[in-house]
Amino acid sequence: MTQRNGIGGTSDRCPHSQAAMVCEHTNGVEQEKAPEARDDCESEESGRAGESGRSAAVTGAVTAPDGGWGWVVLVATIMVLALTLAFPSCVGIFYTDLQNEFHASNSETSWVPSIMTSALHAGGPFCSVLVARFGCRATVMLGGVLSGVGMAASSFTQSISQLYITAGVITGLGFCFSFQPAVTILGHYFVRRRAFANAMSSTGTALGLCTLPVLGNYLHTELGWRGSFLVLGAVLLNCCVCGAVMRPLQPPKHRGQPLMNHGPPPPEEGAVKREKGRVRTIWSFLVASMSEHMAFDQFCNNSRYCCYAIGITWMMLGFVVPLVYLVPYATANDMEQGRAAALLSILGIVNIVVRPPFGIIFNMSWFKGRHIYVFASALLVNGLSNSICCIGPSFNVLLTYVTVYGLSMSVVGSLMFTVLMDIVEMSRFPSALGLLAIMESITLLIGPPLAGVLVDRTGQYFHVFFACSAVVASSAVFLMVSFCWLDKRDRKLSKQGQPSALPDPARPAVDVSPGCQYRSVPTEGDKDKASANGAEYITSL
Repeated sequence: MTQRNGIGGTSDRCPHSQAAMVCEHTNGVEQEKAPEARDDCESEESGRAGESGRSAAVTGAVTAPDGGWGWVVLVATIMVLALTLAFPSCVGIFYTDLQNEFHASNSETSWVPSIMTSALHAGGPFCSVLVARFGCRATVMLGGVLSGVGMAASSFTQSISQLYITAGVITGLGFCFSFQPAVTILGHYFVRRRAFANAMSSTGTALGLCTLPVLGNYLHTELGWRGSFLVLGAVLLNCCVCGAVMRPLQPPKHRGQPLMNHGPPPPEEGAVKREKGRVRTIWSFLVASMSEHMAFDQFCNNSRYCCYAIGITWMMLGFVVPLVYLVPYATANDMEQGRAAALLSILGIVNIVVRPPFGIIFNMSWFKGRHIYVFASALLVNGLSNSICCIGPSFNVLLTYVTVYGLSMSVVGSLMFTVLMDIVEMSRFPSALGLLAIMESITLLIGPPLAGVLVDRTGQYFHVFFACSAVVASSAVFLMVSFCWLDKRDRKLSKQGQPSALPDPARPAVDVSPGCQYRSVPTEGDKDKASANGAEYITSL
């Protein structure tokens, strides 16, 4: 289909019965012949997104509204991220109670938020399969049910190992099934304003950090940790409500092909299909599934994605650990539980105030191609800020820490998915996110327990913050150096008149659908190219 503005405008339609004819826009200027590109994109979109009705014939490209019902989806995504991504950090409020209840060490207790966070990321490939089969809406609602049931069941556990299963695995998978499809469908609704939409959605994490500690502390005072887990399980069921409003974008549909085009396939085609079905093996099926839902080809062929995935994986070893140990660190140094929980709320308030302006700023054209450097710089500040806790455990020192940490965290959270969308095309984003989530889950799983071992052996919490400072800062330096080198190599090859060895961020080397054109984050230059090509197809994540 031809789109007048390449992004947010309406697309002109030609009836399928006139597929052999030339489709004209109302102004009589742009023309194209419709059937081939339309059918190619139909198969790709229905296979990738899973959002269209599977029995209905689909033609044409899905037009991203960049507004309209997209604002409702944005609000729902904010709520989902508030209930999922921020939740593991708030388990620290119940950290001491869990230790006393189950007579567990710091290392044993820290496995609860660790497994929860790891399952949140490791379930990415499974989530991708569910999205492809049932769509984003149903998957988000399924995640809400799982997380709610998991937390409610946690209130009845009798050992720390049972808590690993209920609060860790079940609740964590529920968070994954709610969080990733919400980000996916948001990328479908917003293209031109994608950087702004991602930044606004990331305020959901800040909203959760602001409200969940207050709610958790109140419930802890009134009901204890078991009653709190039961009520929080009911709160998590609100993900089902948020998922219900995430209706899929429907491309133009037709009633079917003209009668003259109907008929059985040629005998040779049927024979080829039957033969292909007979020779298909389990191994080939597994390879195809891995290629679709885990972007190993991108990891091998796209140097930018490879460097980004390695840097983010190393970063996650120490990025979330300070949030888990902040409240225990404060209470261990005779700070009241309420004031310690207020530190997390202040961190959330800083994120809520800062992220929307950052979203508007980062959506400016000047930042095109520079998102990764802003991201790495903020990550460096975030890592170094952890050393502030080593000064002392007083409230004023920790208040300064959460302020600096919150400012840098706002930039990191606003740009994390935007950078990934910059370096891989949208058709491969779900699989790229799935592989990145698997890699992250390993370091997220071992990070808090390693910190717990450090606390058990030293008896001091500030060693944890010092170690996290070194890990996160080193990952930021790695990202800066690697992307500087890649850009320098690109410029050198360009001056020599040779094609770049690296794929263009907007058009990576591996293209799963040659018949369709995809864009990552369209800019003014992309829109000019789109009008020149006459067509631009945008898929959901």
